[in-house]
Amino acid sequence: MKALNYGSLNIDFVYNVEHFVRSGETISSQNMAIFAGGKGLNQSVALAKSGIDTWHAGNIGEDGEFLAEILQKAGAHTDLISRLPGRNGHAIIQKQPNGQNCILLYGGSNQQNTKAQVDEVLSHFEKGDYLILQNEINEIAYIMERAHEKGMIIVLNPSPMDEKIRTYPLEYVDYFLLNEIEAKDLTGFTGTGEPLDNVLNENVHDTDSAGECENINISINRWDSLLDAVCSHFPNSRVLLTLGEYGSIYKDEKQKIHQPIVKVPVVDTTAAGDTFTGFFIGSIAKGLSPKEAMQIAAKASAIAVSRQGAAPSIPELNEVIG
Repeated sequence: MKALNYGSLNIDFVYNVEHFVRSGETISSQNMAIFAGGKGLNQSVALAKSGIDTWHAGNIGEDGEFLAEILQKAGAHTDLISRLPGRNGHAIIQKQPNGQNCILLYGGSNQQNTKAQVDEVLSHFEKGDYLILQNEINEIAYIMERAHEKGMIIVLNPSPMDEKIRTYPLEYVDYFLLNEIEAKDLTGFTGTGEPLDNVLNENVHDTDSAGECENINISINRWDSLLDAVCSHFPNSRVLLTLGEYGSIYKDEKQKIHQPIVKVPVVDTTAAGDTFTGFFIGSIAKGLSPKEAMQIAAKASAIAVSRQGAAPSIPELNEVIG
């Protein structure tokens, strides 16, 4: 079994600021650093470090060769990455002292995939292999259609959310991994939520970090209706809803599981979601249960947010389970 992540390869320009720039405002940053990033690259690094056979497909520009080197160092295969003339995709990231960030993307080489390229990439995979997608490259609908024809297991993290996503064959998605905003945009859900009747049972107490379950019962309740809305729209899909400080909730036709966060001092949240996605899918692909996969993913994500940067913050598997 192989995992193909067909996704973005970005250069991240990170600016530390006192607060996010407001409309009409000019501010000075405290410093600037350059990191490898992109949801595609970050998730491939996490997938590879979770211990599964990971292949990355996508494009890099003339200034992006170091991105392929980072993937190779993490253990991902880079044979399916194309080199193109012109600028690489990049992101401008503002980061506040509390670790929160906002991101502006430039597509560059990430928006230059072709159908012929997709056909060549997918010829190396077969039924039962995993395909992981985000929404930072072009030709996603075509990739999904061809992967579905081959019987691949399709994972979609619909981020960044935009109107293009509604044109994708979403009925082919086996796993949705999305946050609250993405879930609302995807379903049109406008409710305030109702109690999570069956989530907060033994599953909420299964992690090892002391104190991480405190006060969770009060705040988690309102997302039950949102989770049900996603599952109602996509009844054949498994859904994992990430909830920031309140952890995550997974639902399929048999079970609903809540996983609290592992509490650590927060330095940088940039790669939190991508780390969670990579370790969750990697663990599922290795045959672990959703409950076990969520525990590992939560620990990996906690380590990532305690460090600076995107891809450089993603931990090795032995750091997570050691």
